[in-house]
Amino acid sequence: MADKTTTRKPDAETSSHGSKPAFEASAAGQGAAMMRDFDFKKMFKDLKIPQMPDMESVLGAHRRNLEALSDANRVALEGAQTVARRHMEIMQATMSGLTQTLREIAASDTPNDRAAKHAELLKQAYENAVSNTRELGDLIQRSHTEAMQKLNQRFSEAMTEMKDVFKK
Repeated sequence: MADKTTTRKPDAETSSHGSKPAFEASAAGQGAAMMRDFDFKKMFKDLKIPQMPDMESVLGAHRRNLEALSDANRVALEGAQTVARRHMEIMQATMSGLTQTLREIAASDTPNDRAAKHAELLKQAYENAVSNTRELGDLIQRSHTEAMQKLNQRFSEAMTEMKDVFKK
């Protein structure tokens, strides 16, 4: 019986070592030769890498940004407190006025007098509500405007600072 193991002839695609294809082995050799001749210093010298900005100035800018944000939040909070305080004053004045008006209506003798006082009460209540709503809206608007001015001012300053950092 003949031995069934056959000797394998090397393919044209394998190298004499039998592990890598021939074209890979020659490409690896060429790549290694190219890497030996490559001048990394020249490559990095020719690159136009921007200079690192001064970290102290960058951190200072961020600190000023946080201070401006904190200041704007403080203004907004103070505005909200002012609105809440004024709203409470309005409610107290409305309740005391309503109590007085109800006493006057109860003291009225005739139904015609009561109807007239009701009409006057409704007219006054509407005028007061419009006036108070306008006043509260103005307080909110002022607070919002002041807070936004602080943020806009800081944003403008920050853009100028960044422009100056990148000019260096």
